[in-house]
Amino acid sequence: MNRITKILSLSLILSLTLLFACKKDKKDAPSNNMHKVVFKAIGSTGTKISNAVYTDGSGKAETFTSLNTQNWTSNEYTISSSAHAVSFGVSGTGVDANSTLVVEIWIDGVKAADGKSTGTILSPSATIALK
Repeated sequence: MNRITKILSLSLILSLTLLFACKKDKKDAPSNNMHKVVFKAIGSTGTKISNAVYTDGSGKAETFTSLNTQNWTSNEYTISSSAHAVSFGVSGTGVDANSTLVVEIWIDGVKAADGKSTGTILSPSATIALK
């Protein structure tokens, strides 16, 4: 089961990285607007979050490993509005088929996107376009 979690985590990281690896057009004018972003993962009783990853669409990505917790909240990040999108995903395990894991992206204090996964192998993700 630990091997499956690692494979899912790696798949999630690679998918998000590839999704946002494209360079933006040169004609896009950079914006000076900044957003305060927080990522949250909320698991049902007994759920264990193992990894989390976020990317901001401008090439910046951060991965958190060996979390081993039911709930997790990131630090507050400042992300330029010139980033096309923000994505966040986690992987974890549940105790039974009814276990849930929810991810949330909060932008400027407002929940902007969420995603949910149910079962024993959990891998929810959420993406929000900034433009």
